[in-house]
Amino acid sequence: MKRLQRLSSAIALSALMATTVAPAFIGPAKAATLSGGFDVGPGGFQGNFNPLAATGGFTWLSVYFEPLVTYDAKLEKVVGQLASSYEVSPDQLTYAFTLVDAKWHDGKPFTAKDAKFTIELAKNAKTGSVLAARLSAVSSVEAKDDNTLIIKLSAPSASLMDTLTKVMMLPEHALSQIPADQLAKNTWWSTAPIGTGPFKFSKYVTDQYVELVANTDYRGGQPALEKIINRYFANPAAAIAALRAGEIQFTYVDSNDLKAFDNNKDFRVIEGNSFVVNYLGFNHDSPIWKDVRVRQAVMYAINRDAIIQSLYGGAAEPANCAYVADQVVPKGIETYAYDPEKAKQLLKDAGWDEINGNKPVTLLTYYTTPLAANVMAAVQAMLAQVGINVTPRAVDTPTYNSIVLNPTPDVAQFQMVYAGLQNGPDPGSINVGLNEKQIPPAGPNVARVRMPVLTAALDAALGETDAAKRSARYQDVCKVMNKELPWGPLWVAKRYGVASARLKDFIWTPAPGGGPYQAHPEKWAIAE
Repeated sequence: MKRLQRLSSAIALSALMATTVAPAFIGPAKAATLSGGFDVGPGGFQGNFNPLAATGGFTWLSVYFEPLVTYDAKLEKVVGQLASSYEVSPDQLTYAFTLVDAKWHDGKPFTAKDAKFTIELAKNAKTGSVLAARLSAVSSVEAKDDNTLIIKLSAPSASLMDTLTKVMMLPEHALSQIPADQLAKNTWWSTAPIGTGPFKFSKYVTDQYVELVANTDYRGGQPALEKIINRYFANPAAAIAALRAGEIQFTYVDSNDLKAFDNNKDFRVIEGNSFVVNYLGFNHDSPIWKDVRVRQAVMYAINRDAIIQSLYGGAAEPANCAYVADQVVPKGIETYAYDPEKAKQLLKDAGWDEINGNKPVTLLTYYTTPLAANVMAAVQAMLAQVGINVTPRAVDTPTYNSIVLNPTPDVAQFQMVYAGLQNGPDPGSINVGLNEKQIPPAGPNVARVRMPVLTAALDAALGETDAAKRSARYQDVCKVMNKELPWGPLWVAKRYGVASARLKDFIWTPAPGGGPYQAHPEKWAIAE
Protein backbone atom coordinates (compact mmCIF):
# COMPACT_ATOMS: atom_id res chain seq x y z
CA MET A 1 0.00 0.00 0.00
CA LYS A 2 1.51 3.28 -1.10
CA ARG A 3 1.40 6.16 1.35
CA LEU A 4 -0.05 9.21 -0.40
CA GLN A 5 -0.58 11.82 2.22
CA ARG A 6 0.09 12.47 5.87
CA LEU A 7 -2.73 14.44 7.36
CA SER A 8 -2.20 17.46 9.51
CA SER A 9 -0.99 16.67 12.98
CA ALA A 10 -2.59 19.85 14.30
CA ILE A 11 -4.92 17.94 16.59
CA ALA A 12 -2.17 15.95 18.21
CA LEU A 13 -0.06 19.08 18.44
CA SER A 14 -2.91 20.97 20.05
CA ALA A 15 -3.36 18.21 22.60
CA LEU A 16 0.35 18.27 23.40
CA MET A 17 0.34 22.04 23.78
CA ALA A 18 -2.66 21.82 26.07
CA THR A 19 -0.52 19.95 28.56
CA THR A 20 2.31 22.46 28.51
CA VAL A 21 0.92 25.85 27.50
CA ALA A 22 -1.90 27.85 29.03
CA PRO A 23 -4.85 28.63 26.72
CA ALA A 24 -4.32 31.79 24.69
CA PHE A 25 -7.34 33.51 26.24
CA ILE A 26 -7.96 33.05 29.95
CA GLY A 27 -9.59 34.87 32.83
CA PRO A 28 -12.99 36.50 32.35
CA ALA A 29 -13.30 35.24 28.76
CA LYS A 30 -13.64 31.68 30.06
CA ALA A 31 -17.04 32.59 31.44
CA ALA A 32 -18.12 34.30 28.22
CA THR A 33 -20.98 33.22 26.02
CA LEU A 34 -20.88 33.67 22.26
CA SER A 35 -24.26 33.99 20.57
CA GLY A 36 -24.72 33.89 16.84
CA GLY A 37 -27.15 33.46 14.02
CA PHE A 38 -25.41 30.31 12.81
CA ASP A 39 -28.42 28.99 10.90
CA VAL A 40 -29.25 32.25 9.15
CA GLY A 41 -28.38 32.17 5.48
CA PRO A 42 -28.22 29.63 2.65
CA GLY A 43 -29.08 26.12 3.73
CA GLY A 44 -29.48 26.91 7.42
CA PHE A 45 -32.82 26.43 9.14
CA GLN A 46 -34.27 26.05 12.58
CA GLY A 47 -34.19 22.53 14.00
CA ASN A 48 -31.21 21.48 11.89
CA PHE A 49 -29.87 18.88 14.37
CA ASN A 50 -29.23 15.72 12.38
CA PRO A 51 -25.97 15.83 10.39
CA LEU A 52 -27.01 12.81 8.35
CA ALA A 53 -29.95 14.79 6.95
CA ALA A 54 -28.27 18.20 6.83
CA THR A 55 -27.74 19.90 3.49
CA GLY A 56 -26.27 22.94 5.22
CA GLY A 57 -25.64 24.40 8.65
CA PHE A 58 -22.29 22.69 9.22
CA THR A 59 -20.79 25.84 10.75
CA TRP A 60 -22.95 25.05 13.78
CA LEU A 61 -23.09 21.25 13.69
CA SER A 62 -19.30 20.98 13.56
CA VAL A 63 -19.02 22.78 16.91
CA TYR A 64 -20.16 19.59 18.65
CA PHE A 65 -19.91 16.83 16.03
CA GLU A 66 -16.67 16.03 14.17
CA PRO A 67 -15.81 14.14 10.94
CA LEU A 68 -12.79 11.92 10.33
CA VAL A 69 -11.35 14.52 7.97
CA THR A 70 -12.16 18.12 7.22
CA TYR A 71 -11.00 21.02 5.07
CA ASP A 72 -8.43 23.52 6.22
CA ALA A 73 -9.78 27.01 6.90
CA LYS A 74 -8.93 28.15 3.34
CA LEU A 75 -10.76 25.14 1.82
CA GLU A 76 -7.60 24.23 -0.07
CA LYS A 77 -6.86 20.75 1.26
CA VAL A 78 -8.35 17.94 3.31
CA VAL A 79 -6.73 17.51 6.73
CA GLY A 80 -7.27 15.34 9.77
CA GLN A 81 -9.93 15.79 12.44
CA LEU A 82 -10.73 12.43 14.09
CA ALA A 83 -8.21 10.72 11.79
CA SER A 84 -4.53 11.55 12.16
CA SER A 85 -3.50 10.03 8.82
CA TYR A 86 -4.67 7.89 5.97
CA GLU A 87 -3.20 5.71 3.26
CA VAL A 88 -4.60 4.84 -0.16
CA SER A 89 -3.83 1.68 -2.12
CA PRO A 90 -2.26 2.05 -5.60
CA ASP A 91 -5.55 1.05 -7.26
CA GLN A 92 -7.35 3.70 -5.15
CA LEU A 93 -9.85 1.15 -3.92
CA THR A 94 -8.73 0.84 -0.28
CA TYR A 95 -8.41 3.65 2.28
CA ALA A 96 -6.84 2.96 5.70
CA PHE A 97 -7.41 5.61 8.39
CA THR A 98 -5.53 5.89 11.68
CA LEU A 99 -7.78 7.46 14.29
CA VAL A 100 -6.84 9.83 17.12
CA ASP A 101 -7.57 9.06 20.77
CA ALA A 102 -10.82 10.88 21.51
CA LYS A 103 -13.81 10.60 23.82
CA TRP A 104 -17.51 11.13 23.37
CA HIS A 105 -19.14 13.81 25.47
CA ASP A 106 -20.37 11.10 27.89
CA GLY A 107 -16.80 9.97 28.53
CA LYS A 108 -16.83 6.76 26.50
CA PRO A 109 -13.97 6.24 24.02
CA PHE A 110 -14.41 6.98 20.32
CA THR A 111 -13.23 3.95 18.31
CA ALA A 112 -13.11 2.62 14.77
CA LYS A 113 -16.32 0.71 15.54
CA ASP A 114 -18.08 4.08 15.90
CA ALA A 115 -16.64 5.21 12.56
CA LYS A 116 -17.77 1.98 10.86
CA PHE A 117 -21.23 2.36 12.44
CA THR A 118 -21.49 5.98 11.26
CA ILE A 119 -20.43 5.37 7.67
CA GLU A 120 -22.84 2.45 7.38
CA LEU A 121 -25.63 4.70 8.70
CA ALA A 122 -24.68 7.40 6.21
CA LYS A 123 -24.75 4.85 3.36
CA ASN A 124 -28.22 3.66 4.35
CA ALA A 125 -30.92 5.78 2.71
CA LYS A 126 -33.47 4.40 5.21
CA THR A 127 -31.87 6.61 7.86
CA GLY A 128 -32.80 9.70 5.85
CA SER A 129 -29.14 10.26 5.05
CA VAL A 130 -28.50 12.77 2.27
CA LEU A 131 -25.02 11.26 1.98
CA ALA A 132 -26.13 7.80 0.85
CA ALA A 133 -25.74 8.53 -2.86
CA ARG A 134 -22.34 10.15 -2.37
CA LEU A 135 -21.11 7.01 -0.57
CA SER A 136 -22.49 4.53 -3.11
CA ALA A 137 -18.96 3.49 -4.16
CA VAL A 138 -18.19 2.24 -0.62
CA SER A 139 -18.36 -1.56 -0.75
CA SER A 140 -17.26 -2.35 2.80
CA VAL A 141 -16.13 -0.74 6.06
CA GLU A 142 -13.97 -2.60 8.59
CA ALA A 143 -12.84 -1.70 12.11
CA LYS A 144 -9.46 -3.44 12.01
CA ASP A 145 -8.76 -2.41 15.61
CA ASP A 146 -9.85 0.45 17.87
CA ASN A 147 -7.74 2.98 15.97
CA THR A 148 -7.73 1.66 12.40
CA LEU A 149 -10.59 1.96 9.91
CA ILE A 150 -10.53 0.34 6.47
CA ILE A 151 -12.86 1.60 3.71
CA LYS A 152 -13.03 -0.35 0.45
CA LEU A 153 -14.58 0.95 -2.77
CA SER A 154 -16.13 -0.87 -5.70
CA ALA A 155 -14.60 1.74 -8.05
CA PRO A 156 -12.20 4.67 -7.59
CA SER A 157 -13.92 7.83 -6.41
CA ALA A 158 -12.09 11.14 -6.60
CA SER A 159 -14.77 12.68 -4.38
CA LEU A 160 -14.63 10.25 -1.47
CA MET A 161 -12.51 12.47 0.78
CA ASP A 162 -14.71 15.49 0.08
CA THR A 163 -17.77 13.44 1.03
CA LEU A 164 -16.13 12.18 4.22
CA THR A 165 -15.66 15.77 5.38
CA LYS A 166 -19.45 15.91 5.80
CA VAL A 167 -19.85 12.57 7.58
CA MET A 168 -20.03 13.54 11.25
CA MET A 169 -19.09 10.67 13.53
CA LEU A 170 -21.92 9.30 15.69
CA PRO A 171 -21.82 7.12 18.83
CA GLU A 172 -22.74 3.48 18.25
CA HIS A 173 -23.52 2.92 21.93
CA ALA A 174 -26.18 5.68 21.86
CA LEU A 175 -27.84 5.02 18.51
CA SER A 176 -27.47 1.34 17.63
CA GLN A 177 -30.80 0.34 19.19
CA ILE A 178 -32.81 2.83 17.11
CA PRO A 179 -34.20 1.23 13.91
CA ALA A 180 -32.74 2.83 10.80
CA ASP A 181 -36.10 3.99 9.50
CA GLN A 182 -36.88 5.72 12.82
CA LEU A 183 -33.55 7.46 13.23
CA ALA A 184 -34.19 10.63 11.24
CA LYS A 185 -37.10 11.77 13.43
CA ASN A 186 -35.81 10.44 16.73
CA THR A 187 -35.83 12.98 19.58
CA TRP A 188 -32.21 12.11 20.46
CA TRP A 189 -30.94 14.72 18.01
CA SER A 190 -32.61 17.63 19.85
CA THR A 191 -32.55 16.32 23.42
CA ALA A 192 -29.40 14.33 24.15
CA PRO A 193 -26.95 14.32 21.21
CA ILE A 194 -23.31 13.58 21.97
CA GLY A 195 -20.32 14.18 19.75
CA THR A 196 -16.59 14.48 20.22
CA GLY A 197 -16.25 18.23 19.58
CA PRO A 198 -15.09 21.08 21.81
CA PHE A 199 -18.64 21.93 22.92
CA LYS A 200 -21.42 19.64 24.04
CA PHE A 201 -25.18 19.93 23.84
CA SER A 202 -26.88 21.60 26.78
CA LYS A 203 -30.44 22.46 25.78
CA TYR A 204 -32.79 23.41 22.99
CA VAL A 205 -35.55 25.94 23.59
CA THR A 206 -38.06 25.28 20.86
CA ASP A 207 -37.91 27.78 18.00
CA GLN A 208 -35.67 30.12 20.04
CA TYR A 209 -32.13 28.81 20.50
CA VAL A 210 -29.74 25.90 21.04
CA GLU A 211 -27.16 26.11 23.81
CA LEU A 212 -23.84 24.27 23.97
CA VAL A 213 -21.42 24.25 26.91
CA ALA A 214 -17.66 23.79 26.91
CA ASN A 215 -16.32 20.24 26.75
CA THR A 216 -13.63 20.65 29.41
CA ASP A 217 -12.11 17.27 28.48
CA TYR A 218 -11.67 18.17 24.80
CA ARG A 219 -8.47 16.66 23.42
CA GLY A 220 -7.56 19.97 21.77
CA GLY A 221 -7.64 21.83 25.08
CA GLN A 222 -10.28 23.38 27.30
CA PRO A 223 -12.42 25.85 25.31
CA ALA A 224 -11.97 29.53 26.10
CA LEU A 225 -15.71 30.15 26.04
CA GLU A 226 -18.14 28.71 28.55
CA LYS A 227 -21.12 28.58 26.19
CA ILE A 228 -22.06 29.01 22.55
CA ILE A 229 -25.64 29.78 21.58
CA ASN A 230 -27.26 29.44 18.17
CA ARG A 231 -30.19 31.84 18.08
CA TYR A 232 -33.01 31.46 15.62
CA PHE A 233 -34.32 34.46 13.70
CA ALA A 234 -37.37 34.94 11.55
CA ASN A 235 -35.31 36.59 8.82
CA PRO A 236 -31.82 37.98 8.15
CA ALA A 237 -32.93 41.52 9.02
CA ALA A 238 -33.78 40.41 12.57
CA ALA A 239 -30.38 38.75 12.93
CA ILE A 240 -28.61 41.88 11.69
CA ALA A 241 -30.58 44.02 14.14
CA ALA A 242 -29.54 41.70 17.00
CA LEU A 243 -25.93 41.90 15.86
CA ARG A 244 -25.93 45.68 15.74
CA ALA A 245 -27.59 45.78 19.18
CA GLY A 246 -24.84 43.58 20.65
CA GLU A 247 -27.21 40.68 21.39
CA ILE A 248 -25.23 38.31 19.17
CA GLN A 249 -21.67 38.39 17.89
CA PHE A 250 -21.99 36.78 14.45
CA THR A 251 -24.40 36.18 11.60
CA TYR A 252 -24.50 35.54 7.87
CA VAL A 253 -25.48 38.50 5.71
CA ASP A 254 -26.36 38.98 2.08
CA SER A 255 -24.24 41.23 -0.11
CA ASN A 256 -26.96 43.88 -0.17
CA ASP A 257 -26.79 44.13 3.64
CA LEU A 258 -23.12 45.08 3.73
CA LYS A 259 -23.72 48.83 3.58
CA ALA A 260 -25.07 48.63 7.13
CA PHE A 261 -21.53 47.86 8.29
CA ASP A 262 -19.53 50.28 6.12
CA ASN A 263 -16.71 51.98 8.06
CA ASN A 264 -17.97 50.54 11.33
CA LYS A 265 -14.99 49.53 13.46
CA ASP A 266 -17.24 47.54 15.79
CA PHE A 267 -17.67 44.82 13.18
CA ARG A 268 -15.53 42.70 10.86
CA VAL A 269 -16.95 41.76 7.46
CA ILE A 270 -15.76 38.36 6.24
CA GLU A 271 -15.91 37.69 2.49
CA GLY A 272 -15.25 34.52 0.54
CA ASN A 273 -16.16 32.42 -2.45
CA SER A 274 -19.38 30.53 -1.90
CA PHE A 275 -18.31 27.49 -3.98
CA VAL A 276 -22.00 27.25 -4.84
CA VAL A 277 -23.40 27.62 -8.34
CA ASN A 278 -26.91 29.06 -8.48
CA TYR A 279 -29.05 27.73 -11.28
CA LEU A 280 -32.51 27.38 -12.72
CA GLY A 281 -33.20 23.66 -12.68
CA PHE A 282 -35.47 22.53 -15.50
CA ASN A 283 -37.60 19.66 -14.26
CA HIS A 284 -36.89 17.09 -16.96
CA ASP A 285 -40.03 15.16 -16.05
CA SER A 286 -41.99 18.12 -17.42
CA PRO A 287 -42.52 17.99 -21.20
CA ILE A 288 -42.18 21.76 -21.55
CA TRP A 289 -38.36 21.63 -21.33
CA LYS A 290 -37.70 18.72 -23.72
CA ASP A 291 -36.57 20.95 -26.62
CA VAL A 292 -33.09 22.35 -25.97
CA ARG A 293 -34.10 25.53 -27.81
CA VAL A 294 -36.53 26.31 -24.98
CA ARG A 295 -33.78 25.89 -22.41
CA GLN A 296 -31.47 28.07 -24.50
CA ALA A 297 -34.19 30.72 -24.71
CA VAL A 298 -34.34 30.89 -20.92
CA MET A 299 -30.61 31.55 -20.81
CA TYR A 300 -30.71 34.31 -23.45
CA ALA A 301 -33.75 35.91 -21.82
CA ILE A 302 -32.11 36.55 -18.44
CA ASN A 303 -29.82 39.53 -18.10
CA ARG A 304 -27.47 37.99 -15.57
CA ASP A 305 -25.00 40.86 -15.69
CA ALA A 306 -27.75 43.31 -14.75
CA ILE A 307 -28.88 41.14 -11.84
CA ILE A 308 -25.33 40.72 -10.60
CA GLN A 309 -24.67 44.44 -10.71
CA SER A 310 -27.99 45.69 -9.40
CA LEU A 311 -28.87 43.04 -6.82
CA TYR A 312 -25.53 41.51 -5.83
CA GLY A 313 -23.59 44.75 -6.07
CA GLY A 314 -21.17 43.03 -8.44
CA ALA A 315 -20.37 40.30 -5.90
CA ALA A 316 -20.99 37.36 -8.24
CA GLU A 317 -19.58 35.87 -11.44
CA PRO A 318 -21.71 34.56 -14.32
CA ALA A 319 -21.59 30.79 -14.78
CA ASN A 320 -22.02 29.09 -18.13
CA CYS A 321 -21.83 25.57 -16.75
CA ALA A 322 -21.54 24.38 -13.16
CA TYR A 323 -18.14 26.02 -12.76
CA VAL A 324 -16.40 29.35 -12.94
CA ALA A 325 -12.89 28.23 -11.89
CA ASP A 326 -10.48 28.64 -14.80
CA GLN A 327 -9.01 25.12 -14.63
CA VAL A 328 -12.37 23.43 -15.21
CA VAL A 329 -13.94 25.87 -17.70
CA PRO A 330 -12.78 25.22 -21.30
CA LYS A 331 -12.19 28.00 -23.81
CA GLY A 332 -14.80 28.86 -26.40
CA ILE A 333 -17.99 27.80 -24.67
CA GLU A 334 -21.22 29.73 -25.24
CA THR A 335 -21.59 32.70 -22.89
CA TYR A 336 -25.34 33.14 -23.36
CA ALA A 337 -25.12 36.92 -23.41
CA TYR A 338 -28.45 38.67 -22.84
CA ASP A 339 -30.41 38.64 -26.09
CA PRO A 340 -34.21 38.68 -25.64
CA GLU A 341 -34.87 38.79 -29.39
CA LYS A 342 -32.86 35.61 -29.87
CA ALA A 343 -34.80 34.06 -26.99
CA LYS A 344 -38.10 34.91 -28.66
CA GLN A 345 -36.94 33.41 -31.95
CA LEU A 346 -35.80 30.19 -30.26
CA LEU A 347 -39.17 29.85 -28.54
CA LYS A 348 -40.97 30.46 -31.83
CA ASP A 349 -38.82 27.87 -33.62
CA ALA A 350 -39.47 25.35 -30.85
CA GLY A 351 -43.24 25.97 -30.96
CA TRP A 352 -43.53 27.36 -27.44
CA ASP A 353 -47.10 28.51 -28.00
CA GLU A 354 -48.11 24.90 -28.56
CA ILE A 355 -45.78 23.47 -25.88
CA ASN A 356 -47.00 25.68 -23.06
CA GLY A 357 -47.80 29.21 -24.22
CA ASN A 358 -48.80 31.52 -21.42
CA LYS A 359 -49.64 28.84 -18.85
CA PRO A 360 -47.99 29.46 -15.46
CA VAL A 361 -44.69 27.69 -14.80
CA THR A 362 -43.96 27.14 -11.10
CA LEU A 363 -40.52 28.36 -10.04
CA LEU A 364 -39.78 26.81 -6.63
CA THR A 365 -36.98 27.78 -4.25
CA TYR A 366 -35.83 27.31 -0.66
CA TYR A 367 -34.11 30.70 -0.67
CA THR A 368 -36.22 33.03 1.45
CA THR A 369 -34.03 36.11 1.88
CA PRO A 370 -34.99 39.54 0.48
CA LEU A 371 -32.12 39.19 -2.01
CA ALA A 372 -33.48 35.89 -3.28
CA ALA A 373 -36.98 37.37 -3.55
CA ASN A 374 -35.59 40.18 -5.69
CA VAL A 375 -33.72 37.69 -7.88
CA MET A 376 -36.87 35.66 -8.39
CA ALA A 377 -38.84 38.78 -9.27
CA ALA A 378 -36.20 39.86 -11.79
CA VAL A 379 -36.12 36.42 -13.41
CA GLN A 380 -39.92 36.40 -13.56
CA ALA A 381 -40.01 39.81 -15.26
CA MET A 382 -37.29 38.94 -17.79
CA LEU A 383 -38.85 35.63 -18.75
CA ALA A 384 -42.24 37.32 -19.09
CA GLN A 385 -40.76 39.65 -21.71
CA VAL A 386 -40.07 36.70 -24.00
CA GLY A 387 -43.33 34.88 -23.29
CA ILE A 388 -42.48 32.49 -20.42
CA ASN A 389 -44.88 33.01 -17.53
CA VAL A 390 -43.23 31.82 -14.31
CA THR A 391 -44.82 31.93 -10.85
CA PRO A 392 -42.23 32.13 -8.05
CA ARG A 393 -42.84 30.17 -4.86
CA ALA A 394 -40.44 30.32 -1.88
CA VAL A 395 -40.72 27.71 0.90
CA ASP A 396 -38.53 26.67 3.82
CA THR A 397 -35.82 24.07 3.27
CA PRO A 398 -37.66 21.06 4.79
CA THR A 399 -40.73 21.80 2.66
CA TYR A 400 -38.58 22.21 -0.45
CA ASN A 401 -36.84 18.89 0.19
CA SER A 402 -40.14 17.10 0.80
CA ILE A 403 -41.36 18.26 -2.62
CA VAL A 404 -38.30 17.79 -4.82
CA LEU A 405 -36.94 14.61 -3.19
CA ASN A 406 -40.29 12.83 -3.31
CA PRO A 407 -39.78 9.65 -5.39
CA THR A 408 -43.19 10.21 -7.00
CA PRO A 409 -43.33 14.01 -7.19
CA ASP A 410 -46.05 16.32 -8.39
CA VAL A 411 -44.27 17.90 -11.36
CA ALA A 412 -46.66 20.85 -11.34
CA GLN A 413 -45.20 21.97 -8.01
CA PHE A 414 -41.73 22.50 -9.40
CA GLN A 415 -41.50 22.74 -13.15
CA MET A 416 -38.43 24.82 -12.46
CA VAL A 417 -36.33 25.39 -9.32
CA TYR A 418 -34.04 28.23 -8.29
CA ALA A 419 -31.38 26.50 -6.26
CA GLY A 420 -27.69 26.19 -5.55
CA LEU A 421 -25.29 23.26 -5.55
CA GLN A 422 -21.78 22.95 -4.23
CA ASN A 423 -19.29 23.12 -7.11
CA GLY A 424 -16.07 23.09 -5.08
CA PRO A 425 -13.53 22.83 -3.63
CA ASP A 426 -13.94 19.38 -5.18
CA PRO A 427 -15.58 19.80 -8.64
CA GLY A 428 -17.07 16.32 -8.30
CA SER A 429 -19.53 17.73 -5.77
CA ILE A 430 -21.96 18.52 -8.58
CA ASN A 431 -22.30 14.87 -9.56
CA VAL A 432 -25.19 14.19 -7.21
CA GLY A 433 -27.28 16.94 -8.81
CA LEU A 434 -26.76 15.91 -12.43
CA ASN A 435 -25.93 12.23 -12.72
CA GLU A 436 -28.85 10.15 -13.98
CA LYS A 437 -28.02 7.54 -11.32
CA GLN A 438 -28.75 10.10 -8.60
CA ILE A 439 -32.43 10.73 -9.36
CA PRO A 440 -34.54 10.50 -6.15
CA PRO A 441 -34.78 8.31 -4.15
CA ALA A 442 -31.23 7.25 -5.13
CA GLY A 443 -29.85 10.80 -4.79
CA PRO A 444 -30.58 14.53 -4.99
CA ASN A 445 -30.77 14.96 -8.79
CA VAL A 446 -33.94 16.95 -8.14
CA ALA A 447 -34.22 18.20 -11.74
CA ARG A 448 -34.42 14.56 -12.87
CA VAL A 449 -31.67 15.15 -15.45
CA ARG A 450 -31.44 12.15 -17.77
CA MET A 451 -28.60 12.84 -20.18
CA PRO A 452 -26.40 9.79 -20.92
CA VAL A 453 -23.61 11.96 -22.35
CA LEU A 454 -23.51 14.02 -19.15
CA THR A 455 -23.65 10.96 -16.89
CA ALA A 456 -20.78 9.43 -18.87
CA ALA A 457 -18.71 12.60 -18.52
CA LEU A 458 -19.35 12.77 -14.77
CA ASP A 459 -18.53 9.08 -14.27
CA ALA A 460 -15.30 9.50 -16.22
CA ALA A 461 -14.27 12.49 -14.09
CA LEU A 462 -15.09 10.80 -10.78
CA GLY A 463 -13.29 7.63 -11.83
CA GLU A 464 -10.17 9.36 -13.14
CA THR A 465 -7.30 7.93 -11.09
CA ASP A 466 -4.69 10.33 -12.49
CA ALA A 467 -5.05 13.57 -10.54
CA ALA A 468 -3.27 15.49 -13.33
CA LYS A 469 -6.05 14.59 -15.77
CA ARG A 470 -9.06 15.39 -13.58
CA SER A 471 -9.38 19.05 -14.57
CA ALA A 472 -9.59 18.04 -18.24
CA ARG A 473 -12.30 15.54 -17.33
CA TYR A 474 -14.32 18.24 -15.60
CA GLN A 475 -13.84 20.51 -18.61
CA ASP A 476 -15.64 17.78 -20.56
CA VAL A 477 -18.46 17.96 -18.02
CA CYS A 478 -18.60 21.73 -18.46
CA LYS A 479 -18.75 21.43 -22.26
CA VAL A 480 -21.71 19.07 -22.09
CA MET A 481 -23.54 21.26 -19.60
CA ASN A 482 -22.92 24.37 -21.67
CA LYS A 483 -24.28 22.75 -24.83
CA GLU A 484 -27.14 20.63 -23.48
CA LEU A 485 -28.22 22.90 -20.57
CA PRO A 486 -29.52 20.33 -18.08
CA TRP A 487 -29.94 23.46 -15.94
CA GLY A 488 -29.82 27.13 -16.70
CA PRO A 489 -26.59 28.06 -14.85
CA LEU A 490 -26.72 31.59 -13.43
CA TRP A 491 -23.78 32.65 -11.27
CA VAL A 492 -21.43 31.90 -8.40
CA ALA A 493 -21.77 34.58 -5.75
CA LYS A 494 -19.54 35.79 -2.97
CA ARG A 495 -20.76 34.97 0.53
CA TYR A 496 -20.50 37.10 3.64
CA GLY A 497 -20.58 36.96 7.39
CA VAL A 498 -20.23 39.77 9.92
CA ALA A 499 -18.56 39.26 13.30
CA SER A 500 -18.24 41.57 16.27
CA ALA A 501 -14.79 43.13 16.54
CA ARG A 502 -14.72 41.81 20.12
CA LEU A 503 -14.46 38.22 18.91
CA LYS A 504 -10.97 36.80 19.20
CA ASP A 505 -9.55 33.85 17.24
CA PHE A 506 -12.92 33.41 15.60
CA ILE A 507 -12.53 31.53 12.31
CA TRP A 508 -15.41 31.58 9.86
CA THR A 509 -15.15 30.63 6.21
CA PRO A 510 -18.05 31.10 3.75
CA ALA A 511 -17.93 27.41 2.90
CA PRO A 512 -20.65 25.63 0.90
CA GLY A 513 -23.14 24.16 3.34
CA GLY A 514 -21.41 26.07 6.11
CA GLY A 515 -18.44 23.69 6.14
CA PRO A 516 -17.05 21.86 7.88
CA TYR A 517 -13.49 23.14 8.03
CA GLN A 518 -10.86 23.75 10.72
CA ALA A 519 -12.68 26.45 12.70
CA HIS A 520 -11.16 25.57 16.11
CA PRO A 521 -14.18 26.66 18.20
CA GLU A 522 -12.19 25.77 21.31
CA LYS A 523 -10.11 28.91 20.67
CA TRP A 524 -13.00 31.33 20.11
CA ALA A 525 -13.14 34.05 22.77
CA ILE A 526 -14.66 37.44 23.48
CA ALA A 527 -12.61 40.43 24.52
CA GLU A 528 -13.64 42.30 27.66
